[in-house]
Amino acid sequence: MNLNEYQNYRETKSHTTAEFPYNTYLCSIPDDFPSVPLHWHEELELIVIKKGRGIVSADLEKRSVTSGDIILIRPGQLHSIEQEQGYSMEYENIIMKPELLISGENDLCAVRFIFPFLNGEISSDAYLTPAVSYYNDASECIRQIDLLCGTRTEGYQLAVKGLLFQFFYLLISNRQKKETTSISQTKSLEKMKTILKYVEEHYTEHITVDDMAALTYYSKSHFMKFFKRHMGTGFIEYLNDYRLTMAERMLKSSDSSVLEIAEQSGFDNLSYFNRIFKRKYGMAPGKWRRQVYNV
Repeated sequence: MNLNEYQNYRETKSHTTAEFPYNTYLCSIPDDFPSVPLHWHEELELIVIKKGRGIVSADLEKRSVTSGDIILIRPGQLHSIEQEQGYSMEYENIIMKPELLISGENDLCAVRFIFPFLNGEISSDAYLTPAVSYYNDASECIRQIDLLCGTRTEGYQLAVKGLLFQFFYLLISNRQKKETTSISQTKSLEKMKTILKYVEEHYTEHITVDDMAALTYYSKSHFMKFFKRHMGTGFIEYLNDYRLTMAERMLKSSDSSVLEIAEQSGFDNLSYFNRIFKRKYGMAPGKWRRQVYNV
């Protein structure tokens, strides 16, 4: 995965083709990358845990996941994937565009089920584990789809769509009573999206807490409390960690000097960059790069 893919990870990259908007990615944490930062996109996503353990967050609620678990991420839903301390995790990332399941605006299935399901009006289990009554059937749908996508026999797309409809039928027909999302919770999620998107687009620039307070129409103190409550860390700590993640990617993917990478990732003080990089990765950026390339 190159820097540009990571910078807008699962955000603006086109994961699917217009002809058949369904893609699968095999990923490993921490071998491929330490984590997938909190983000959202307009595609539907399934995270299928193949081996190990990790942590998946959906709408700011973190849960430990393990081999066999299937996590559903609806379009526009904030989510992240992290390493659980002491464990690695291999997982399959399935990305599909909603239109794959929709024949048209007047399609009965789309109007009564798919549209309401995608926007959350029809609730369902988000974490499918062996404890869920229909888990075996749902898991078998994914297994069969993977086999079809591996062989790609003539007309495999028909079978894939059929199995996807079966998968979502299982979710919808076994849905639990919906828990009402409060207006304040919805507003909080939208505020967080605004903050995270701003960091993604402006992390190379000078950003202050005052800037973010103005962006969210909060006072400085209220913004800091709001961010800490929802993210579990202070805004400056989050910003620095995001910048360090970008810097780590650049050290792997470019020949730029450490000074240039520090500047390109938003740090205007090289000694400060070196110090906090070492704190996160255990060694100075120059030494870390040499180790990566076995120089």
